[in-house]
Amino acid sequence: MDKVSPIYNNIVQQIKSAILESQLESARAVNQQMLSLYYAIGQFVSANSREGTWGTGAIETISAQLRREMPGLRGFSATSIKKMRQFYEKWEEFLNRPPMAGELEKAEFDIKTPIIPIHALINLNRSPMAEVLNFSDFLALSFSHHMEILEKTDSVEERAFYIHQAVLNHWDKYTLREYLKADLFHHQGQISNNFALTLPKTLHTQKAISMFKDEYLLDFINVEELGERNPQDIDERVVEKAIVQNVKNFILTFGKDFTYVGHQVHIEKFEHDMWVDLLFFNRELRSLVVVELKTGEFKPSYLGQLAAYMRVLNDDERKSTENPVIGIILCQNADKTFVKYLLQDYNQPMGVATYKAMPEKLKSVLPDEKLLLEAMRK
Repeated sequence: MDKVSPIYNNIVQQIKSAILESQLESARAVNQQMLSLYYAIGQFVSANSREGTWGTGAIETISAQLRREMPGLRGFSATSIKKMRQFYEKWEEFLNRPPMAGELEKAEFDIKTPIIPIHALINLNRSPMAEVLNFSDFLALSFSHHMEILEKTDSVEERAFYIHQAVLNHWDKYTLREYLKADLFHHQGQISNNFALTLPKTLHTQKAISMFKDEYLLDFINVEELGERNPQDIDERVVEKAIVQNVKNFILTFGKDFTYVGHQVHIEKFEHDMWVDLLFFNRELRSLVVVELKTGEFKPSYLGQLAAYMRVLNDDERKSTENPVIGIILCQNADKTFVKYLLQDYNQPMGVATYKAMPEKLKSVLPDEKLLLEAMRK
């Protein structure tokens, strides 16, 4: 293969960058056009179907005829059209664009004079809800992402939060679904901690507080695999084993920029052996993160144990370019007021969070709740 001149290589790289940027801009434009189309159709369907202008089963009939007249058309099933209506109805109050004169009049559709304003959403002459929602984020998110959010949130602030996070972190639909299921909006930044007293910089403190939640949903733990164990033999190792086997899911649950280092990590000081349950590194915080797993209620002694691990890791493992080690106790129950009170006496950054093994809605199908709680002790 001929060696490419540095001059030509530079030219190629510039053209390549331009092509990729153009492709990205084209994809964004297509997504914006699609959102605006769906919003407009939703507006049209809402105006005509909610007040009885169209008869029963109209949406199903319209969908069927559309697909007959446009073979290969995708995304316009009756269910999809109803989702477009939902998309419009959920947002129209907040986007607050009154119809233009003559738009959406309840009249027979004339194909020569369309009355569906397909560019209306894109052509808004201001950024709606500027204090809450970044409208460029809104237009950057796919319709399927929007529907995931609309179906699982209650407030516009909550919607705006997930829209921004999904765009910022490039979440696919399934990642977004996991964060919605874990209720990230209500739990992020709520962890009981002493970060403000122990971390060196205000900005670093804010990042750490926002990084961790007060409760984690570990629904990938399959309690059915535990069998009928002797309760005396059950401890937090089962939780740990499930996390290790599903470490990708755990990191997704735990937050962004976490790298798994290991479990039962051996550390030693003055001939005293210790084993860290779970050890991670967070690129954003530039810190090792120790996670100690506990079952049942939080106990004050857990903090002392965690502090010992952190002291050794800071002294022997932390690199000069890294920030102090952060420690997290993950237990099933904790009194936040009590935890915050105790954390005042510790000079290392620590927090206490709780976890659930599975969604509350699934507990009703379990044979015995006490058995589940006992099973989680290993």
